[in-house]
Amino acid sequence: MARFHNSAYAWRRPVVALLLTSIFITQLAAADDDGYEREHLAAVARQLDLLDRLAKQSASTAPESRPRYHFDYRRLDADLQRMRSGINDYLTPQRAQPRDPSALLGDYRQDAEQEDDR
Repeated sequence: MARFHNSAYAWRRPVVALLLTSIFITQLAAADDDGYEREHLAAVARQLDLLDRLAKQSASTAPESRPRYHFDYRRLDADLQRMRSGINDYLTPQRAQPRDPSALLGDYRQDAEQEDDR
């Protein structure tokens, strides 16, 4: 009977080890995903900077006479600024500024005589 009892519970150790390992791996993957996401968004921000420089260069060399259809560089610049600010806001979130705490007195014990004087 003792052998049956031990063999009935023998599956618990490998299952618990497997569960703990899978939880650990999942946590590592989630942490790595955040790092990769930040790297990719930083790369996108650099590419937006490059695109902005190229667009400004193209806008400066665009012909003065406007054909019927032309590329709207001002709208592109506004859209690039909006995308860049959204990515930068995500990568460096604004945190609340620490408040300036006032000094604490720390003496909370009063004698009964002092309490009557108040």
